[in-house]
Amino acid sequence: MNRKITIDPLTRIEGHLSIRVDVEEGKVITAECSGEMFRGFEAILQGRDPMDAQQIMQRICGVCPVAHGIASCMAQEEAYGVAPPQNGQLLRNLIQGSNFLQSHILHFYHLSAVDWIDLAAIQKYEGSDPTLRNLQTWVQTQIETQQLFPLAPLFPRYEGNYADDALTNEMGLKNYVIALEMRALAHQMGAIWCGKLPHAPGLIPGGVTESVTARKVARFRSALKRVATFIDDAYLPDVQRVATAFPDYFEVGRGCGNFLTYGMFGQPTGSEEPTFSPGVLMDGKLQTFHQDQITEDTCYSRFSSPSGIHPSSGASAPDPHKDKAYSWIKAPRYAGQVMEVGPLARVLTAYKRGTDPNLVNLVDKYLEALAVDATALPSVLGRHLSRALEAKIVATKMLEWVEMLAPEEPTNTPFTIPQTGTGAGLTEAARGALGHWLQIRNGKISNYQCVVPTTWNCSPRDDEGNPGATEQALMGTPVNNVENPLEAARVVRSFDPCLACAVH
Repeated sequence: MNRKITIDPLTRIEGHLSIRVDVEEGKVITAECSGEMFRGFEAILQGRDPMDAQQIMQRICGVCPVAHGIASCMAQEEAYGVAPPQNGQLLRNLIQGSNFLQSHILHFYHLSAVDWIDLAAIQKYEGSDPTLRNLQTWVQTQIETQQLFPLAPLFPRYEGNYADDALTNEMGLKNYVIALEMRALAHQMGAIWCGKLPHAPGLIPGGVTESVTARKVARFRSALKRVATFIDDAYLPDVQRVATAFPDYFEVGRGCGNFLTYGMFGQPTGSEEPTFSPGVLMDGKLQTFHQDQITEDTCYSRFSSPSGIHPSSGASAPDPHKDKAYSWIKAPRYAGQVMEVGPLARVLTAYKRGTDPNLVNLVDKYLEALAVDATALPSVLGRHLSRALEAKIVATKMLEWVEMLAPEEPTNTPFTIPQTGTGAGLTEAARGALGHWLQIRNGKISNYQCVVPTTWNCSPRDDEGNPGATEQALMGTPVNNVENPLEAARVVRSFDPCLACAVH
């Protein structure tokens, strides 16, 4: 018997996403991801001063504004013919790294852990840990006074199979609370170098406005060590415990099998490969990334814009009543192929490249501990593991970068805005490959286009009818109870969708 399931909206993600799946004999056979609104940021920029771009485009998202600000600055820098000095590049890495750490911690604990941890365990807790006791008291007070709305992050939830061992549940719940502090601390780290977060005013073409002092370096280093310790002592062990409790999810949510990364965290000298290099992993083979291979299809998207063209010459003309269209997200493709982007893509391509022995050894260590190999990484649990491993890798690199800062040295390079110019800013947000394309005419922005991570991952079908990455990952997912499709929600959340970005 075929059953149609609609999850609308899917909660605990950024923005408004609707999931529609057909379930037959207990498995998903078809899936659709639908972005539910139109925002029009690209249209807002037309005719404006180019220097408005990095500030306005950060407002696409409150979770990953830094990546949008940096991508916009990079696009302008290409158009202006300017590059940041060493301090400027290092500060960008530290700001972007801080944003990555808070985003990865947010995703696992506050958006996804609720899919795995038995929240009811807090009511049965009999230990003496003060964090868990306080959480237990708070939950009980809300229930007794019927103030259920504050419980919304925790309850209600789908019924299903949650972790059944005390350690996984108790550590998950305890670290859920501590992770709130770690997120705030990571925001404060980034704000040291860019004024404030979210939405960093200190990001400008040519570098960063903030200066470097020994006092700021010491504050940043101290906070970073605390967050790095949390990643080592809580985040990675909790992901490992969940993976041990739910090993079947190394086989669920496999996806399209193709991976794309633009690379990120440039070296301060500008002459070396970035920490994560650009690359394409297609049919198991590592390929060189070529920007001109990116196109966007619009057949099933609510846009009347031309289909199959490069984003540098793209448009975003809304068409809400378009025939066959079911999403406000376009369908980007690379060399005509569906691609997955994000931490899994970055870790897999770096692992396949094999030039960073520390990364390879770290991945191998956790794969061995979980009794799987690298072929298991394209999966629900593989995405969670890749994100946690990346958090450790980034935190370790940040400890190196902060020591390379030169107090009182320049942090930005002066520039002149040309009357005519074009530029592309390609970097990585926490959720994956992010591109901004800019055209300047008569000193003003004449066209601006973005392709963001969730545009790739949650795209609708392309002109050939090929489902997007998340749609493909949903296919084959077992659903034990169509009234409580927990399994499908786990698959989608493993991508960490940001619909605010995707429907920019």
